[in-house]
Amino acid sequence: MQAFSIRFNKVKILNILIYLFIFWFVIAFLFYPNIQMVFSTFKTESGFSLDIINKLLESPIAMNSLKNSFILAVSLAITTNIVGIFIVLVTEYFEIKGSKILKIGYMTTFIYGGIILVSGYLMIYGENGIITSFFMRFFPNLDPTWFEGFWAVLFVMTVSTTTQHMMFLSSAVKSIDNFTVEAAKQMGASPFYTIRRVVLPIVMPTVFAITILQFLGGLSAFAAPLMLGGRDFQTIAPLILQLNKIPASQGLALILSLILGLAAVTLLVFFTRLEKGGTYFSISKTKAGYVKQKIQNKFLNIIVHIAAYILFLVYIFPVVLIVIFSFTDAEAIHNVQFSLSSFTLDNYRMVFSDFEKIIPFLNSVEFSIIAAICVTIIVLIGISLSRKYNNWLTNIIEYAFLIPWMLPSTLIAIGLLITYATPQLIIGNQVLIGSNVLLILAYIIILIPLTSRLLRAAYQTVDNDFENAAKSLGASSFYTFRRVVLPILLPTILALLVLNFNSLLSDYNLAAFLSHPLKEPLGLLIQRNTMSEAVGDTQALVYVYSTLLMAIAAVTVSIVYGWLLKDKK
Repeated sequence: MQAFSIRFNKVKILNILIYLFIFWFVIAFLFYPNIQMVFSTFKTESGFSLDIINKLLESPIAMNSLKNSFILAVSLAITTNIVGIFIVLVTEYFEIKGSKILKIGYMTTFIYGGIILVSGYLMIYGENGIITSFFMRFFPNLDPTWFEGFWAVLFVMTVSTTTQHMMFLSSAVKSIDNFTVEAAKQMGASPFYTIRRVVLPIVMPTVFAITILQFLGGLSAFAAPLMLGGRDFQTIAPLILQLNKIPASQGLALILSLILGLAAVTLLVFFTRLEKGGTYFSISKTKAGYVKQKIQNKFLNIIVHIAAYILFLVYIFPVVLIVIFSFTDAEAIHNVQFSLSSFTLDNYRMVFSDFEKIIPFLNSVEFSIIAAICVTIIVLIGISLSRKYNNWLTNIIEYAFLIPWMLPSTLIAIGLLITYATPQLIIGNQVLIGSNVLLILAYIIILIPLTSRLLRAAYQTVDNDFENAAKSLGASSFYTFRRVVLPILLPTILALLVLNFNSLLSDYNLAAFLSHPLKEPLGLLIQRNTMSEAVGDTQALVYVYSTLLMAIAAVTVSIVYGWLLKDKK
């Protein structure tokens, strides 16, 4: 009896310690940095002041960047939905020849994005790009920097951010009740009238959710405006990075970050209320599996096919070029020429034979692995506590896990920088700036919301009767979790580890703020060597790194989908 009491007390103490750790993490890294940033924004040597707002209003560059960010956000929400809904319709709704090939092309955004994607489009349309070089042979007076500014940024971001449409809207369209669609056809409705009045209202909640993501993505866009915006189209996030490096302008960086966060939260609330104000449902009581619809109008059918395949080329071209250039010698890269004589494996030999050249890649792998494992453990513990102890404290933790979803990555980075640049009692008076800890913490923070949502959904599949049966047989909570709950969650956990790892490998947004100069991650190297002044050898290295990252992403995405499909069966 005494031994049982001792074991019970040890388990109870361990649970309390875990509880306290999660609560400390939430306060120290999700609440405290953001609160500190708000105070730092309005704090001066003489006390609290609103002078920074006047300074912002008097800064033409800052005000112009704010305007550009909102213009980009609104435009992106419109253009991405147009393109995203179209590619989903031609792959899932209409009967289009070669739809499986089209889908593969449209899904290339799953395996590359961010800085790699922008560098791919620069290779095509940039100052030394293939299309630019080709046109300049016939039009010598063409401005080589024509692919720059608002339209260039909007074009690249529109194409690159349709991943959510292919992931979520495709599933919504495939779940549409075929009886509803057939009933509309029997009443004489045209295919496009059916889409507008039957299909879109049913999938509108998904469209609303994607629109929110697109708007927030446009508002906090970083890589595309930085590399393609030029002098005429500067947005908030790149400006925040520039201002933060100038001591006299750090106040402006803070207020811009704060405005970005407030705008994000406001828009989330607005879109959520707008979505709740509508009614979206299918009136059929007995559902039938969806059957693809054929476009009866021959002329319209041809137009849709042509548009679908033009978009396919736009999606697939950067990927193909990145791979081809990775096997091309430096001179051919500089002259933008393709030939069998320029084919070489020296680029790969150069990367794998010189340890210094692969260090940035290994740094990114190290940071990504640590962050992916830590965020999974933290979220798993947090959700387990919420299930076991349903009280106000666990509710705070649950909602706190969603905070990073409402904040741009630049705001998170600035908050961590200004908070932990000085000793803070909440972390034992340690200074985190000047180490790799801040970058890893930022990675963990931005991964928390998605990891939390997916793990929470996976937890719903765990039958409480299994846990109760194990406990009734005398099993401890930890033993029950390890032998009953964990095996059920394992496919989702492994999938999340792989996805989280893959999503961080080429990160540039957070690395630009928080990376240590002596341990540079891959994203910074790719951005620096993608610019027009980079020489052929360094550009070749970028293409090799990009190809390796795309290969890793393709393998990991295939593995994840395999696990998830197996788990569903």
